[in-house]
This record gives sequence, structure tokens and C-alpha cells, in this order.
Amino acid sequence: MDSGFSSDFGGTGGGKLDPGAIMEQVKVQIAVANAQELLQRMTDKCFRKCIGKPGGSLDNSEQKCIAMCMDRYMDAWNTVSRAYNSRLQRERANM
Repeated sequence: MDSGFSSDFGGTGGGKLDPGAIMEQVKVQIAVANAQELLQRMTDKCFRKCIGKPGGSLDNSEQKCIAMCMDRYMDAWNTVSRAYNSRLQRERANM
């Protein structure tokens, strides 16, 4: 009876799970979840900041505000991510 896990988790068809493939899939899933969270937070923050009265369309100033807000949010996210990754690398090197 085949459980179906071998194709999902990088198995070789003999019922063995490949830990490297499982780890890669977990990393991909975490990256996707992080990207979704980033997008959701950015959308919520910029909507609250830029949209005074929701309607059928955005006026020119709302469009500009949303674009600038998203750019600033992404810049800040990238700055924090670089600093965090740099710190992790330094801590790993000191272990």
C-alpha cells in the first residue's frame, strides 16, 4: 500500500523519505508563508494609511500614496532582513 509520500517528499519510490528533499520543501513553504505575511501586512498598513473612504476606484492621490507606502515598506523590510541575516551569519561564525 503506497502512502503517496514518496513523490511529495523526494522519496525514491522504495518508501524511504529523503531528509534533504523534505528540508528543501519546508524551506520553500516557510519562504512562501513569509512572503504572504509580508504582503498581507503591507496591504493592511498601506490601506489604513492611504484610503480614507473606500470606493469603487482609487483617486490619483490614493494611488500615489499606496505606491510610495509599498515602496517604503519593502525598503524597510529589505533593510531589516539584510541586518538580520548579517547578524545570524556573525553569530554562526562565532559558534
